[in-house]
Amino acid sequence: MTLANGRKILMIPGPTTVPDEVLQAMHRPAIDIREGELVGMTDRCLSDLQAIFDTTGDTFIYAANGHGAWEAALSNTLSRGDTVLVLESGAFARGWGEIAGMLGLNVEILAGDWRRAVDPAALEERLKHDTGHRIKAILTVQIDTASGVINDVPALRAAIDAAGHPALFMVDTIASLACVPFHMDAWGVDLALSGSQKGLMTPPGLSFIAAGSRAMEAHATANLRTLYWDWTFRQGEAHYKKYCGTPPVQMIFAFRKALDLLLAEGLDGAHRRHRLLAEAVRACVGVWSKAGALEFNILDPDTRADSVTVVLTPGRDPAALRRFCLDACGLTIGETIGEITGTGFRIGHMGHVNAPAVLGALAVIEMGLSALSIPHGAGGLQAATDHLANALRGDSAGTGKVPAAAAG
Repeated sequence: MTLANGRKILMIPGPTTVPDEVLQAMHRPAIDIREGELVGMTDRCLSDLQAIFDTTGDTFIYAANGHGAWEAALSNTLSRGDTVLVLESGAFARGWGEIAGMLGLNVEILAGDWRRAVDPAALEERLKHDTGHRIKAILTVQIDTASGVINDVPALRAAIDAAGHPALFMVDTIASLACVPFHMDAWGVDLALSGSQKGLMTPPGLSFIAAGSRAMEAHATANLRTLYWDWTFRQGEAHYKKYCGTPPVQMIFAFRKALDLLLAEGLDGAHRRHRLLAEAVRACVGVWSKAGALEFNILDPDTRADSVTVVLTPGRDPAALRRFCLDACGLTIGETIGEITGTGFRIGHMGHVNAPAVLGALAVIEMGLSALSIPHGAGGLQAATDHLANALRGDSAGTGKVPAAAAG
């Protein structure tokens, strides 16, 4: 028997569910790429990206996934033989470092733990020993979807400053932008990048860079520059140069609509929504974990991400639970990857996601735990609903808006 007939639900940490309005926005004829509507649309997208990154720096749009943004960030600011310091807290900063190595950069890893955030003290100590300032850039992620961690970007900036080190500070916000607060200029980030397919609610295929003044200064002497990624070329007057050729027109239509939806909600509203839904997931998983068969991958509750929760199943293959969720109920949850492949599952709760989606996913997983006789604490779903009900209780007008005090 199956309960899966009906609309399938995707709860993986990217790509995420795309709003119907965004999909519909793509279904338009191609238009002139050199003048008219698309020119203004590009300008508005670049301007709104500044607001979302919270920066006065320059912004760029690429027809590429996040790996393309990684390469663009490095090639526009560094030269062959430079050293980059990669702050490990999962899979993705290391992946950025692998691209750096292929470009001819020297890559040093500040070894981390897949169950913990980057340690600012360890970063400060390493930089204090780099008295010759051999390290030219520091690479980190705000949220790593492989481990489920959120790193403290302001604390990492403080560690760099405490060491008196001039390296560029680069942050990957692919799994965090529009999901959690990010203040590029106020936090002293020199370069930030992101992708379209997560918190920005657009199909995969676009990536974005915000470059501050120090990154733009480094760009002037970088010798890894190539035409496709090059910021100088993309700042040329002709509109097509913004994309180094024919723009991805339908993707721009989609992104514009996604930005409209996001800005109508407001960044603060989006952040509060993600926070509350993540807290509901964590409340549920915390109850399940009491029986000993499940546990959070990230040990410190304060460093668990608001866009993804990684759950381990020690000594138990999670594949049967994932198959039950999909085959019996039409719910897709993520597998664990990298160093923890095959040891648990990932629940994505970012982007175009709301309470019915999250509570429905938790209900299906709880049903699967029961159907497969996997030990788990009873009442996880109730804990999740209680958390959200308590947060919304102050909304006496019945609007469903989250009171600021409840959102935290």
